[in-house]
Amino acid sequence: MKKYPSPKPEHLKFAVLATDVVLFSLRDGELVVRLIAVDRPPAFPAGSKGFPGGLIRPTETAEEAAVRIIKDKAGVSEKKLYIEQLRTFSAVNRDPRGRVVSVSYLAMVPWEKLSEKERKDTPESWWAKVGDAKPLSYDHDEMLFEALKRLRSRVSYTTLIQKLMPKEFTLGMLEKAYEEILGVPQDKRNFRKKIAKIKVLKELSEKQTGEPYRPAQLYKFASETIKDIEII
Repeated sequence: MKKYPSPKPEHLKFAVLATDVVLFSLRDGELVVRLIAVDRPPAFPAGSKGFPGGLIRPTETAEEAAVRIIKDKAGVSEKKLYIEQLRTFSAVNRDPRGRVVSVSYLAMVPWEKLSEKERKDTPESWWAKVGDAKPLSYDHDEMLFEALKRLRSRVSYTTLIQKLMPKEFTLGMLEKAYEEILGVPQDKRNFRKKIAKIKVLKELSEKQTGEPYRPAQLYKFASETIKDIEII
């Protein structure tokens, strides 16, 4: 992408405050992220892409702006999300159009909670495999790197993965989710021993149906509260 010069620091009187949201989900076992079209020529011509973002209004907090933007620009209801602040991106030249500081957020939503409309890809917003997301506008490549690092770290020592899992799942589904997010194969026997030891799951009376093989036991997380664990 062509580089455009940013305003010189001595010509800038103040910075404006914005927010950007990195929203993840697990679609058919693959980690995906929500992107939007960025059409801000000449800096970002038609065909550019990035994370849902925008300026924070004077009457709202950064988090209030984040959930508003997710709803308005990404087309996903804020009521379905788990969201936490990621970090502040304040490089002087991060936006070639002017001095903009972004408070970024990490958000997650289980695919099963999304409506048909929220799952749909449109020219304005769509779901992309994480590995196919780049290149992104602004400093969003760096933002994606930081969001993935945070997600992988938190999944390694907490039950945060539950914010991406369906309400009911098999141990095989949970194992594959860990492998997809962390990028590390799990030993099936050891993984199940660890899960049994930390006692964060509740065994359900139902089993998985509609599969060609033997029905697998279904589980859910015993608590909606994110807890520290030692699983990986």
